[in-house]
Amino acid sequence: MMRDSLCSANGAPYVQKDDALAGREHRTSCAVATPSRLGDRLSADPTPEAPAELIVQRPSEGVAVLCMNRPEASNALSLSLQAALSQAFTALGADDGVRCIVLTGGDTVFAAGGDIKGLLDAGPIEILQRHTERVWGPIQHCPKPVIAAVCGYAFGGGAELAMHCDIIVAGEGASFAQPEIRIGIMPGIGGTQRLVRAVGKFNAMKMLLVGRPVSAREAQAMGLVCDVVPDADLLQHALKMARTIAAMPPLAAQQIKEVVLAGVDASLETALALERKANQLLFATRDQKEGMQAFVEKRQAKFDGR
Repeated sequence: MMRDSLCSANGAPYVQKDDALAGREHRTSCAVATPSRLGDRLSADPTPEAPAELIVQRPSEGVAVLCMNRPEASNALSLSLQAALSQAFTALGADDGVRCIVLTGGDTVFAAGGDIKGLLDAGPIEILQRHTERVWGPIQHCPKPVIAAVCGYAFGGGAELAMHCDIIVAGEGASFAQPEIRIGIMPGIGGTQRLVRAVGKFNAMKMLLVGRPVSAREAQAMGLVCDVVPDADLLQHALKMARTIAAMPPLAAQQIKEVVLAGVDASLETALALERKANQLLFATRDQKEGMQAFVEKRQAKFDGR
């Protein structure tokens, strides 16, 4: 019997019995800020009986942390959680005080996929009218660098969500899978397209057609994951990287992200032209003057995003 996500009834990932991972108590730990620094708590209709499905924190200057908070459902991507993510990325993308975003599911699971119970009786027109491309658009088009910090499993929509980010760091116990084929469907939020661009045709085909999970180390070898660290160190590792990025000139960071994403599917000549124009544009910024002057004067630069 399936639960709400791509997990078995006991909470293990929904794979064949010989692939099942050891069950773990699912809890979400997002304690990266003191209560005075805690940001908004977002959900469709938060109440004391129904805690927020997404917690937003500001642990340090320029850094925002989004923590998915559905531990009872292994952070399955319900429609309300997807809406909260969309709302949060829209707000943070427009916030000049935010220079880097960390997305996590806590210290046990990242996200176990879509809400299968909500899809069981859905028809094609209903799926079309959900317009997931609009809901996920603010994540895809967020101008700020986004780091996915993956503990536990990122399955189905959870893996697709991680691939919407710019950098993926994983705990040693993390695993990634696109198991949709096992329930008669296929990825629908970029899993086939982003995965092949990240790991190549043959690795992508194996993951998509077999549906079995790959470990964090395997994902790193494929090129899907950047860093693998002990689970207990993952969030601090991601935060340290986010603070480093947040200290960089934000306009340069945004231009780098824009050019990489726009150029990846363009011809080399077109992509190089985009790069040249973006680089030329940055010479009009105060941050360029500050960065070069600080280098000459052998002091720490302070970038204000101008």
